[in-house]
Amino acid sequence: METRVASISIIVENPDSIEQLNALLHAYGEYIIGRMGIPYREKKINIISIAIDAPQDTIAALSGKIGSLPGISAKTVYSNVIG
Repeated sequence: METRVASISIIVENPDSIEQLNALLHAYGEYIIGRMGIPYREKKINIISIAIDAPQDTIAALSGKIGSLPGISAKTVYSNVIG
């Protein structure tokens, strides 16, 4: 199956949703290349970047599930690398 490399950028404004977010990321862990989280304490938000290599529908499903969590926004950028 063809996979794509993508980056999912996540902004967490509701700390109550972090447990659900972590559960989703754990469920898709086999596809995640790396993860970087930055707490922005002054604004009381967290910024998370996920690098992922997965089928396009899998990436879209994960991004959609993340974006549907209360107080969390997600945007995905796809590379042109298809494997």
